[in-house]
Amino acid sequence: MAVIEAAPDILSGASKANSAILHTGFDAPPGSLELACMQEAYDEYMQIREAMNLPVLETGAMVAAWTEDEEARLPTLLAQAQENGVTDTAIIPREAVLAREPNLSDRVRAALLVPREHLIDPWSAPLAYATQAQMLGAEFHFNAALRAARHDGDTWHLDTAAGPVAARTVVNCAGLYGDRVEAMFTGEESFEIRPRKGQFVVFDKAASAFLKTILLPVPNDRTKGVVLTRTIYGNLLVGPTAEEQEARDRPDVTRPELEALIAKAVDLVPALEGMPVTAVYAGLRPASDRKEYRVHARAELGYYCAGGIRSTGLTGALGIARHVFRLWQQQNAASAVPVETPPQPQMPTLAEHLPRDWQRPGHDGIVCHCEMVTEREIRAALDSPLPPGDFGGLRRRTRCAMGRCQGFNCLARIASLSEGRLRAPILPEDAE
Repeated sequence: MAVIEAAPDILSGASKANSAILHTGFDAPPGSLELACMQEAYDEYMQIREAMNLPVLETGAMVAAWTEDEEARLPTLLAQAQENGVTDTAIIPREAVLAREPNLSDRVRAALLVPREHLIDPWSAPLAYATQAQMLGAEFHFNAALRAARHDGDTWHLDTAAGPVAARTVVNCAGLYGDRVEAMFTGEESFEIRPRKGQFVVFDKAASAFLKTILLPVPNDRTKGVVLTRTIYGNLLVGPTAEEQEARDRPDVTRPELEALIAKAVDLVPALEGMPVTAVYAGLRPASDRKEYRVHARAELGYYCAGGIRSTGLTGALGIARHVFRLWQQQNAASAVPVETPPQPQMPTLAEHLPRDWQRPGHDGIVCHCEMVTEREIRAALDSPLPPGDFGGLRRRTRCAMGRCQGFNCLARIASLSEGRLRAPILPEDAE
């Protein structure tokens, strides 16, 4: 198996910027593929998390109603959750909401409680899946943007920026470029990617003391809305925005939208007034012309597509993979040989609520004091089976340079440790 990646590292593109919520599917369209994939994946994630050291911060979530109209919509949302099999949900009154979260604005009227919505590490999960694939023989090709694809009746011949690749079966999971990649394989696009930018604000770690539960808005037909939540790294996050744009490679942040997010967070939790901001970032979600997963097959060509995977992709990844495999299996049952005992790669512990490497002896010193990242952790990432390809990948694997100073104090040491080890070397502007 070959994995073709246009970027220098796997943790790039749409995968790198999300709110890191493990979704139950309570508000997904009933009977949808999205719901089925999320719920199958949720169960599998909870089964493998201990073996792969994938953290879960059990917080629960509340869909909070702030207006009379929003409160009137909660019973419908509850009925949808129950229909979707998320039967532990319940509407709780204002007094119960404030008892659970006393720092919320007293304007809150009621909430739908969803006990099994939790937080996970958004980068360790895909890294674990990719590392397991590599341990099973997958080859990764980086900086390998697809240029053209030709089918000779039996085999695909792919022209990539890193050289030719031949394959009997191809799976298009190209995210923001999924429709264009499909056109290379089939000569037409069955869906259209419409990039949707989501901006986020990360408050200082001290802010996490003011909220324990994921705070969700009452959703609308276009977006799930702005979320206020802790992160597994000990911060407090607000976002995302939902901004349509043409560019597929420019997740820029903009001051008016960031200021609006901060104001929204303060409106919901007044104690956040004046709280320092540690970081801001934006991601582009591969929304399509229809609000649904665009998963389909051209089995006669050996072509399979997992497109239009939006904000629930982190949760749904394992379920999407299983669904695509079942599509392939319909035509290739004799070739489907399960791995009896798949390898279980161990991910590093980055979660703030769990014991970290700096607390164990022999770590060779702390390199990043903001996030308490040790030299041993950085060397382990660089020496791992699937090492980072660029500075962003190293940051996401270790949390280095992602704290209050954003690398101001540790970048020189990080650059020294990683010299000659990255496909894209650290440049001076990376400190900005």
